[in-house]
Amino acid sequence: MTTPQNILTPRKGFWSRLTRERGFVIAGPYLWLGLFSLIPFLLVVKISLSQSVMAIPPFHPLFQWSAEQILQIRLNFAAYTTLLTDPFYASAFVGSLKIALVSTFSCLIIGYPMAYSIVQASPRWRPLLLLLIILPFFTSFLVRVYAWIGLLSTEGVINTFLLYVGIIQEPLPLLYNSFAVTIGIVYCYLPFMILPIYSVLDKIDPAYLEAAYDLGCRPWRSFWRITVPLSLRAIIAGSILVFVPAVGEFVIPELLGAPETLMIGRVLWSEFFNNQNWPLACALALVTLVVFVIPFMIFQRFQLRNKEE
Repeated sequence: MTTPQNILTPRKGFWSRLTRERGFVIAGPYLWLGLFSLIPFLLVVKISLSQSVMAIPPFHPLFQWSAEQILQIRLNFAAYTTLLTDPFYASAFVGSLKIALVSTFSCLIIGYPMAYSIVQASPRWRPLLLLLIILPFFTSFLVRVYAWIGLLSTEGVINTFLLYVGIIQEPLPLLYNSFAVTIGIVYCYLPFMILPIYSVLDKIDPAYLEAAYDLGCRPWRSFWRITVPLSLRAIIAGSILVFVPAVGEFVIPELLGAPETLMIGRVLWSEFFNNQNWPLACALALVTLVVFVIPFMIFQRFQLRNKEE
């Protein structure tokens, strides 16, 4: 017969079974990360430390058994030395960072007022405005980039219109330069800036602004002293979401940029497929990954500091 004490006291088998089930559930994501993140990352590290050769695959094995059955490890840091000494790769990094920073700042300047205006709009219109922000994602990324070729080319819509109204006398060089690449990146990644800022602005309690108005604070000052600080985490999150993919962008510089528009993505593609220098390409990818990780670490540190305060 089951007594109330037996009902309230959990059985040892129940906890052990629950622990096993939880462990099984938790192990799934770790297994996924190990298979599709850690192992590929280690392979990239391994290839970056190999020696480039003209063969298939185009790199010397890092681990090799000698005739005496002794495992030999041949570490080669030539790829990293080339990255540090060749100014070509430094120029590619500087060019990528410059375009990514300008694009991120442009997205912030355009995206913050758009997110703020959506929050201030009538609740009936907000879903439609958000849909217009998300709608470009339903079309192909390539199609959207190719559309800018039609807009920015010499015979494109913009030059044709400016010539027609007489503002310019000859077509402007809008395409195949850093300006076109920046325009393309801003257009494609602008929703990544708008949506995080909107989600935070929408949750700000209006009572804060009402209290500031009651105390005599003007709208612009209350916006700068209350709204902006409360949305600072969203600004940082949106900036990271735009900056990180912009640094390694390949499609947009390839289609809208000039051959001299150096960006990491194009250099990576060239090292892999044109030069067949996989160790150098892997080393370049790892260094780029470090550039990606630094903004995330800064953001995490900023979040931890806010929680401690």
